[in-house]
Amino acid sequence: MIRQPFHLVELSPWPLTSSLGAFTLAIGLASWFHGYGMHCFILAAVLIIMSMYQWWRDVVREGTYMGHHTGPVTTGLRWGMILFITSEVMFFFAFFWAFFHSSLAPTPEIGCCWPPAGVCPLNPFSVPLLNTAVLLASGVTVTWAHHSLMEGSRMNAVQALAVTVSLGAYFTVLQAGEYLAAPFTIADSVYGTTFFVATGFHGLHVLIGSTFLSICLMRTWLNHFSAGHHFGFEAAAWYWHFVDVVWICLYLCIYWWGS
Repeated sequence: MIRQPFHLVELSPWPLTSSLGAFTLAIGLASWFHGYGMHCFILAAVLIIMSMYQWWRDVVREGTYMGHHTGPVTTGLRWGMILFITSEVMFFFAFFWAFFHSSLAPTPEIGCCWPPAGVCPLNPFSVPLLNTAVLLASGVTVTWAHHSLMEGSRMNAVQALAVTVSLGAYFTVLQAGEYLAAPFTIADSVYGTTFFVATGFHGLHVLIGSTFLSICLMRTWLNHFSAGHHFGFEAAAWYWHFVDVVWICLYLCIYWWGS
């Protein structure tokens, strides 16, 4: 038997169940939006959550207990995360392109002005500024958690991650309140569309990042990470810093300059 440092992944049903969940989710959302109820959507959400739990359980077991995440494997995982975040940058770049295409040359249909005639934008120095402070603070605490892990201080890392997850949840609550109080909707010209699509997808990424960090918090508490082997946390921290940078761009461009 030839020994090599790469992990040959065993057969797994979770990619299939995840893809079926995503397909069912699309159907469920379309059904829900057209008034046919939420049954298909709930089924899809349950299937996706179960697949996520089982798949993450297998990855944690392979990397923490079975020793499959060797140096070359970890390097591959790092490059995979880098490429994923790069694809996310392109994803948000499209939204900024749409925003600046519409705002730098307003058409007669929206009054040849920006914001469009009849649209009252949000005050960038109220809740959006508070959300900016919250996310920047969360970037500090996740860095604190990272340095605590590298120094072998597990309890400090747990405390820092708990604060980070709390700040992420607080950001989500603030943004939900902002949406409820907004004087315009996604149907109010191209301004409402670009605003809610860009900030809404960012809010979704905050929820995903908060879930990612919550799992890292649990794994840190269970002592899954060591000073030299904690890529699962590093990937979550990279993703969270990316979310922070995107929000700063959203705040400066859409909330402040766009208002």
